[in-house]
Amino acid sequence: MDHFLYKDGVLHAEDVPVPEIAAAVGTPFYVYSTATLLRHFQLFDDALEGMEHLVCYAMKAASNQAILKTLAQAGAGMDVVSAGEYMRAKAAGVPGDKIVFSGVGKTASEIRLALEGGIRQFNVESEPEMEVLNATALSMGVVAPITIRVNPDVDAKTHAKIATGKSENKFGIPISRAREVYALAAGMEALDVIGIDVHIGSQLTELEPFELAYQKVAELTEQLRADGHNIRRLDLGGGLGIPYARDNQAPPLPSDYGALVKRTLGHLGCEIEIEPGRLIAGNAGIMVSEVIYVKSGEDRDFLIIDGAMNDLIRPAMYEAYHDIIPVVEPDAGIDQVKFDIVGPVCESGDTFAKGRAMPPVASGELVAFRSAGAYGAVMSSEYNSRPLIPEVLVHNDQFAVIRPRPTFDEMINRDTIPSWM
Repeated sequence: MDHFLYKDGVLHAEDVPVPEIAAAVGTPFYVYSTATLLRHFQLFDDALEGMEHLVCYAMKAASNQAILKTLAQAGAGMDVVSAGEYMRAKAAGVPGDKIVFSGVGKTASEIRLALEGGIRQFNVESEPEMEVLNATALSMGVVAPITIRVNPDVDAKTHAKIATGKSENKFGIPISRAREVYALAAGMEALDVIGIDVHIGSQLTELEPFELAYQKVAELTEQLRADGHNIRRLDLGGGLGIPYARDNQAPPLPSDYGALVKRTLGHLGCEIEIEPGRLIAGNAGIMVSEVIYVKSGEDRDFLIIDGAMNDLIRPAMYEAYHDIIPVVEPDAGIDQVKFDIVGPVCESGDTFAKGRAMPPVASGELVAFRSAGAYGAVMSSEYNSRPLIPEVLVHNDQFAVIRPRPTFDEMINRDTIPSWM
């Protein structure tokens, strides 16, 4: 569910007409719904009720300060994967003891930054990282809390570029070597081994891969406890998918996921952490674009819009589907037409959809890309010297620009000319 609905024939973001935002900020732009962000966070929090737990938002999905602050005020922790994300979380008011540091390539300087500023735990991905973490903590006279990410070799049944739990993926240590690596960690003076971390992929639309992975984690927990390790926290990652298309293939609900966690891991008495990103932010945002031209080709019509692959890269990178709808509600029963929906960037890859059936739209009209709140603005760029597009947050009948569109002068003035020129 989201809060982008037609009212009086016009698409609204909560109680704000989308054309009103377009008139104020220009197109294209992203707009997020506070109500949807909070509802999705609460669904996860409620799903784990009765277990000691923390929902850590995977801020890689959408990391604007206003989004982070909205979720932090609701009680969310943060999952970060870089020094920049750590600093963003801290700037949004998230305390260090609610920040989890993930990622395969943490540098010594990033580790030091997190140890100085406070950290809930590091999710360690390899023995070399463990050694650097131990040495850094020793040099600072502190102890670093860690989980070790295990790779359960489970097929997440998702897009190859966002699967992370198979043996050929770069993430974690093979679960077959876990006891050996945990023994190594236990011998390191500046590490406190508190638990296990697992994350098998993103946009999962079935519960079975989670169940297979969590059964392996449960077995490993009991083995490690028998080996003398005090395993008291399980970080289960994220990955639950969202419905991008309007069909009947909806992914499982957070409540179904929570029931699975309780069934497979509840007997262990561990604190549970989960790191949803897409499910919290994905359907909480849309991208709005204006039609520039409708162009007739040899055997197809092209809908050329002012949004481009640099604004929303997912279709070009992952062949991802987004529902694209007119901002003005079409008449009931109107005949649909087929368009290739493309942007103005000079690459054939700047294509959002091919042969997409939708109501007819004309130059100057607005269209909205649904489910664009996750991995949209955060993955955008200024390719073709196109300015980053504004981000807008709505709350009931109010809206505010939370990242403005830079001017061309601001973009150009970031560059510097060498003294010899």
